[in-house]
Amino acid sequence: MAINEIQDEIIEEFSGLDDWMDKYQLLIDLGNEQDPLDEQYKTESNLIDGCQSRVWLQADLIEVNSEKVVHFQTESDALIVKGIVSLLIRVLSDHTPKEILDADLYFIDEIGLKEHLSPTRSNGLLAMIKQIRSYALAFSMK
Repeated sequence: MAINEIQDEIIEEFSGLDDWMDKYQLLIDLGNEQDPLDEQYKTESNLIDGCQSRVWLQADLIEVNSEKVVHFQTESDALIVKGIVSLLIRVLSDHTPKEILDADLYFIDEIGLKEHLSPTRSNGLLAMIKQIRSYALAFSMK
C-alpha cells in the first residue's frame, strides 16, 4: 500500500473521534497492538535523541519483491509515544528509502496530532521523523 493510502486510512480512523481523550485512547491501543521490540535491539545506539521518553528504533534494509525497502521496528516506554511511533512506522515501514525521504507526512496535521501534543512530545515526534529519515538517507547511499 502506498504511503499516502496508509495516511488516508489513519485519517479515516481518527475522523470518527471528536474527543481528544478518545484519540489518545486510540493511540494507546495502537501502541499496545504493536509487537514488542526484541531485547537485542533495545540498545543505546537505537535510542532516539530528543525524546523525553525512551524510544528505540531499529531499521533494516531488506529485499521485498526484488525491491530494497526499509523495515522499522520500534518500542517506547511511554504509552502515548508508543502509539505515535507505531503510526509513523505503519506509514513508513517497508517502503523504499526514496519513498520515505519524499513522503509528506500530512496525516500528523490532519488528525490534529501536533496541536494536541505537549511541547516535549512535539519535539519527540520531530526527533522520531528525523531519525527515520536519516536511516532512509543512509540506506539510499548504499
